[in-house]
Amino acid sequence: MSALVFRRAISKSLFTLHLFTQNDILTTIIPTTLFALVAAPLCSPYRCLHVVWWIWLHLLHFNVANQVIDPAEDGRNKASRPIPAGYISLRNAVYLRWSLVPICTISSAFYSIQVLSASLAITLLTLWYNEFKAHSHWLSKNLMTGLGYACFQAGATLIAGRDMSRLEHNALLAVLLSIAMFATTLQAQDFKDQEGDRSIGRRTLPIAHPSPARVSMFIGLPIWSICLTQVWGMDAFCSVAFIFYAGLVGLRFMVCKTTQADRLSCKLYSLWFSVAHLLPGYWRYFHEARMHIS
Repeated sequence: MSALVFRRAISKSLFTLHLFTQNDILTTIIPTTLFALVAAPLCSPYRCLHVVWWIWLHLLHFNVANQVIDPAEDGRNKASRPIPAGYISLRNAVYLRWSLVPICTISSAFYSIQVLSASLAITLLTLWYNEFKAHSHWLSKNLMTGLGYACFQAGATLIAGRDMSRLEHNALLAVLLSIAMFATTLQAQDFKDQEGDRSIGRRTLPIAHPSPARVSMFIGLPIWSICLTQVWGMDAFCSVAFIFYAGLVGLRFMVCKTTQADRLSCKLYSLWFSVAHLLPGYWRYFHEARMHIS
């Protein structure tokens, strides 16, 4: 009986950890993993497991830190999250939040000083974003999230590559582009959360400037798509398809304004974002390879 109780406790704990990160599989884990695999490029298939583990562990750290700040908001806006759903108490979640700091730090130190630096940067940005309330205003929220996302990408790409102590030129360029791209389109994830954000006084871009926020998606996604196709040297057919899809997603943000519609628009945006993260691989395999052959 004691063994059965132990197994159930372990299963519940693992499921609770999964709940903390399940909503970010499409928006963070998959795009960042794809980015690391094509930007590094991947040193060996075995290294892929390390990449996913490192991303998930640091995402868990950030999400737990974020969700212990105001559980009442999650109770109104995202009741399926583990704290309001009763899978873990607030007190235990706070313990988990701070215990993940040394776990992330020590895990990263086994790879390289550079990976450790990315981990420490994520820790500091997480503290700034949550405890120091950078999330309360759209400008600081977008900037901090963009920088944090870049740290995820840098750390994951270092782990995936042959040399964990340095990023190749194209990988560094891709990270810098990602900072700007994510910081200027992050509001795609905020439209669906307006009710909960408004109830706690958080001024995201869709709340502070509703119409300009939607226009920014309609204009921003195609413009970024045009820039990325030029930077990574995409052929005409792929460029038109990528830009056309971005235009459709941007148009959907303009004309479909219900909460349910915004949830679907966010998923379509996540698909665009994931494809954008594959473009360094397009350059590597269609242009860099030709340069080596010639």
